[in-house]
Amino acid sequence: MVVIRLSRAGAKKRPFFNIVATDSRNRRDGRFIERLGFYNPVASGKDESFRITQDRLAYWQGVGAQLSPTVARLVKAAGSKAAA
Repeated sequence: MVVIRLSRAGAKKRPFFNIVATDSRNRRDGRFIERLGFYNPVASGKDESFRITQDRLAYWQGVGAQLSPTVARLVKAAGSKAAA
């Protein structure tokens, strides 16, 4: 099954996460099919903390990919910010 989840990057104590579509059997930071965006939890000031390509997200969900709980929470929060 294809899952859309976070893949950790960045230095120690400075997390940065790529949002990727991958097979659920692959490791967290292992092989992935496509990079859809990023999440930077330590962004400050004018730095962008979250970006995802909505058209590719819709495509992967259309073909049956499941969102991880964390990615679902981030997408929902970004959708409510865009609506406001």
